[in-house]
Amino acid sequence: MFGPKVRDEEIVKLESQPYKGGTFSFVVRRDGQLLNHIGTYLEFNRPQRLVFKWGVESEHESVVTVEIASSENGDHVTLTHELPDKWEEYTESTEAAWSFMLDKLYELFNQH
Repeated sequence: MFGPKVRDEEIVKLESQPYKGGTFSFVVRRDGQLLNHIGTYLEFNRPQRLVFKWGVESEHESVVTVEIASSENGDHVTLTHELPDKWEEYTESTEAAWSFMLDKLYELFNQH
């Protein structure tokens, strides 16, 4: 989701209506396949909280919540991804994917 600096993928098209009720579509080419990450913003409270429905292609049944809290040691991000029961088998791979992306984002912000 962060493009070629984070993953081996090409950003094909990005669309976003960043407000409550707005939608997004992030189309990438990865491993020769086009993937369309889609969703709807359920809550948009800058800069502390973002909640959105999330999915690939036409299914966006899961909900992602991103919370940002500031402290004297810097900002802290908490990401919660609520998967429907039918996707329980993807829990570990989903956690690993988000951890990978957040680690890469941390690296990008801390380059000197």
